[in-house]
Amino acid sequence: MADENFSNATPLTPGEALRKKLEERGWTQEDLAIITGKSRQTIGGIALGKAEITLEMAASLGAAFGDEPAYWIELDSIARLPRVRADIPKTKRLAGLFGTAPIREMQKRGWIKETDDLDELTAALDAFLRPATVATKSSAIDTLSPVQRAWCVRARQLAETMTVGSFNSNKANELKSHLRDLAAYPKEVKHLPEVLASFGIRFVVVEPLAGAKIDGAAFWLDDTKPAIAVSLRYDRVDAFWFTVMHECSHIVHGDLISVDTEIVGEGAKDRLATSEAERRANIEAATSLISPDELESFIRRVSPLYSKQRIIQFAHRIKIHPGIVVGQLQHRGEISYSTNREMLVKIRPDVIETAFTDGWGSVISPSVFEVN
Repeated sequence: MADENFSNATPLTPGEALRKKLEERGWTQEDLAIITGKSRQTIGGIALGKAEITLEMAASLGAAFGDEPAYWIELDSIARLPRVRADIPKTKRLAGLFGTAPIREMQKRGWIKETDDLDELTAALDAFLRPATVATKSSAIDTLSPVQRAWCVRARQLAETMTVGSFNSNKANELKSHLRDLAAYPKEVKHLPEVLASFGIRFVVVEPLAGAKIDGAAFWLDDTKPAIAVSLRYDRVDAFWFTVMHECSHIVHGDLISVDTEIVGEGAKDRLATSEAERRANIEAATSLISPDELESFIRRVSPLYSKQRIIQFAHRIKIHPGIVVGQLQHRGEISYSTNREMLVKIRPDVIETAFTDGWGSVISPSVFEVN
């Protein structure tokens, strides 16, 4: 065997190895073509370094010269490697960028420009991520996945373009009362952005990114400018209002930033709150919508016979949408998540009609967010 070639500083090329072996045996290229059953042109191409060695050819050459096919495959691979290495730096850079953010999804949504130029892509991604990330004075953003981080940055970008009144945390009870009134009727959600703005809170909607699992977020543009963002990951009345109330709790208590994942839906039932602030926001969100005493009384009187009519009667008496009652009963395990789903009405069309929204076909030009 000729494996000793691999110990040399500069291995033979396939053509050099082939010519050497032919010379050692006194064979011509035509002789080798007859022996292997390959064409004279193929043998000549390998000898001149113009043809690659296929697996089949490696097996034929190995049989003819008493070598392992792997010898010829490795020689060929070593010879071709410099030609393919030219793409390695680009591949590494692209891998780094794609590890930083969901590039293709961001381009499809119009968040960054589509370009094949790596320098342009790097600059566009930096321009998108850096300003909002620097402005968020919290390590919380660093714990997010690249997809979650991109969603949060987009939400902040939208919020920064809005002008609202001054925020006053002393009006928390008044704010919750207004929001609860809106929660009683699905169509009233159209007034939510206006109501929040009147209390000094910016409200934006950003369509969810695949894999982010974000329901909502509460954050501050500066010490006096709070904002709430929701994804409408679950288009149902109970999930929406629980998320809004949850984020309002964070704002009222001055929590710096909260990015809330899987706080609604079936996945939330067994999810433990990660902090005291999250536990507090969960409790306040639920109790702001339905008094715990009222709900406990209803459960004692009705359980386990939760008919649609009884749920509707209870909801009308406490002046809340029946779907919100269903949602809380589902979360507590009183009824299954497949029960009374017709009451969990969809509200996304009404929400995005008046809210500053990015997604579902609505594309906001990147120029809106350019930083001078």
